[in-house]
Amino acid sequence: MKILVLNGPNINMLGIREPGIYGSRSYEYLVETLKKHADEKGIEISFYQSNHEGALVDAIQQAYFDKIDGIVFNPAAYTHTSIAIADALKAVGIPTVEVHISDVSSREEFRQISYVRDVAVKTISGKGLDGYALALDYLTDGE
Repeated sequence: MKILVLNGPNINMLGIREPGIYGSRSYEYLVETLKKHADEKGIEISFYQSNHEGALVDAIQQAYFDKIDGIVFNPAAYTHTSIAIADALKAVGIPTVEVHISDVSSREEFRQISYVRDVAVKTISGKGLDGYALALDYLTDGE
């Protein structure tokens, strides 16, 4: 099984950006932790992070051609604004779990909108970085 972990804007700033909301662990920590988790499960995993909407659309489309089986995706701020990203996910039809580090449902009103949620097979929110492993488990085990 091949899983793509896709992250949107500012996720590369984990540990620096608002640690009271997003925690003190770095993006590098997230990648290393998920690599270990995937290795334990015998899953091939790849990572991509971009601050640019079009680059994320390109990565979603490329996942189709690379025969990716599932996507763990934190679209970050593009969650609330990008119809293009939602359309790309619809186009490729790859099962996608939407992940948010913070509990977006208890934050600002604009964060209640998610264009990705309608095309995702599941949304995991407010579990910190553990949400990524939960998403990986859901895609691989249905849990």
